Amino acid sequence: MQSIGDRVRHALDQSLHRPTLLDGAASSLRAWHIRTGLSPERLEPLWNIAVTGLLIFAASHFLAGPALLLCYGGLVMLALPSAWTLFTGRDADSYNAATYKKLRAKAFMKREAEWAVRLAILFTAACLPFITRSDDPSVAYFMIGASLWFVLTGPARSYLAAAEPPMPRDGDRSFKTDLQFG
Repeated sequence: MQSIGDRVRHALDQSLHRPTLLDGAASSLRAWHIRTGLSPERLEPLWNIAVTGLLIFAASHFLAGPALLLCYGGLVMLALPSAWTLFTGRDADSYNAATYKKLRAKAFMKREAEWAVRLAILFTAACLPFITRSDDPSVAYFMIGASLWFVLTGPARSYLAAAEPPMPRDGDRSFKTDLQFG
């Protein structure tokens, strides 16, 4: 007999979690790898840096003075781990069968062990912009920016880590599986 918790987990997994979010993340990784030929491990740090750059641009339009400097400092600190990952990535550009197997095993473990964490991050990201309120405009803009950063990077990080990685030959144009005549 299944417990109620197991039935709820199974229903969420079959209706929302796996078909929509995990498959969408896997499609994003596959498209990234096909278009760039780079390792799927590079997508999440680049996404984080892109979101942080957009928030730095937006902050320069809405904040001024010490609040702007505080915001810049916070955003730079949020981007440093991703930049460090990109610059110190050992053999991140050589995506081969061994790397694929390692990423696939890691994604399987994350899919099975951290499903509740991913859903909690997703629900927190959906609620966070609505519960951050302040009367001070600088604080309000800062909190909106922090909420946007979390909304745009938190779920992406957790779902990209749990998604099925693309096969290494997906980005190699020498492996064409379609029939081509002429």
